[in-house]
Amino acid sequence: MKKTITFLATAFLFTLSGCGNTNNTTDSTNSTDSKYPVTIKNVTKAEGGIEWTEKEQTFDKAPERVLANTRPAAELLLHLGLKDKIAGVGAVFGMDDPDVKAEFDELNHLSDGYINKETALSVDPDLIFGRGGLFDNAEWGNGTVDSINEMGIPTYVQETSTQNATFESVYNDIDNLGKIFDVKPAADSFKADLKEREQHLKDRVKEVGKEQDFVILFMTDPNEVSIYPAYGESFFNSMFDMIGLNNVLRDEKGDVALETLIETDPDVLIVPDWTTTTAGTKKNDMVDAVLNNEKLSSMKAIKNKQVYSVDYNYMFGYGYQSLAGMELLIDEMYGKE
Repeated sequence: MKKTITFLATAFLFTLSGCGNTNNTTDSTNSTDSKYPVTIKNVTKAEGGIEWTEKEQTFDKAPERVLANTRPAAELLLHLGLKDKIAGVGAVFGMDDPDVKAEFDELNHLSDGYINKETALSVDPDLIFGRGGLFDNAEWGNGTVDSINEMGIPTYVQETSTQNATFESVYNDIDNLGKIFDVKPAADSFKADLKEREQHLKDRVKEVGKEQDFVILFMTDPNEVSIYPAYGESFFNSMFDMIGLNNVLRDEKGDVALETLIETDPDVLIVPDWTTTTAGTKKNDMVDAVLNNEKLSSMKAIKNKQVYSVDYNYMFGYGYQSLAGMELLIDEMYGKE
């Protein structure tokens, strides 16, 4: 990324799951009746490491004071009826889920941005839960899994934020949370709602019958074209696959040159919508800037005005909310039903 990208946007990049290389091992070793103690297979990685490895977490009772390290993580807990169990939330930026907005607004919001370990521990949590990329001792991280566990605090890294994740990982996370908190009926109900929406979206894509290539431009400054290949971002790529959009650069490692983007000439360009953050240019302004960028003028996505903006959390929130992002995107591309 160019040096002109803000610190916040740079932190966003560091927390993406594609920065690591891990196997998806998050599941439960317990029976479905959630009798305590409950042991869950989760993951950990060494400080500065890139590979997640399996690590079990044991819960002698349902957690009472949960630190959710992102908005999407907290909203998932709210859907399971766990508002009173949430002690604090970090990174409260992003589009809200209207179904739980009122409850979310009443939570203890620790920061608009990512929180550090000191802030995470300030709410005296008995569980730290959320996006894997934030389990780090950097200034934007809430501490590594091992360092937190050494303090006697269990952790749960969302399977969606580990390597090889797909939207199916959302359902695995919901199942595991149902066992950890002994709220299986609520977990099953929310899963059923999501599965119905997922199937409806897939049916609609089938009706459209169109597959296209795309590339994401991870830009904050509209004058600086920055290409993000999303190598290793399996959850991100699976969501776009769901609506017939193929990330044509997904196998590219490292930086991608502007010349490569132009030669690849994808059908569609996606840019982040930073409206709910201070990281960069807002939705329509970013789209307009890309459409009017002379360096990109030869590309068919520009000529055909196939440039779309998607909220950061819909792409990299690693949660059920990505389904809403894909629903909105397909509406914008092909018209509402």
